[in-house]
Amino acid sequence: MLGGISATASNLRHMASVVPEGSTWGVIAVSREQWRMVEAAASLGGNVRVGFEDNFYVPSGDMAPSNGELVEAAVAIVRSAGREVAEPDVARSILSLPPEPDRSALRAP
Repeated sequence: MLGGISATASNLRHMASVVPEGSTWGVIAVSREQWRMVEAAASLGGNVRVGFEDNFYVPSGDMAPSNGELVEAAVAIVRSAGREVAEPDVARSILSLPPEPDRSALRAP
């Protein structure tokens, strides 16, 4: 991606090493680089994000039929790194988001 650092575990390891202690950080990678970076971030203590906006393929290279398969693959990688996936309410707290998202704009007047 133009303007981004190369998606390598060593680059991510360096960037993670300079993040202030106690900070929350995550990684976003696009296309086939995504799964390598998800593995690296999970092993280094970072958060990950996956979805069709970044990548259409599961780790096997097959096209994912939905975002759900991408999330399931990420969950498996995170757990294989000995970590657990945060439930939505815990994730909101970690990211300093309100307990419930504001959906008022979605409601009909």
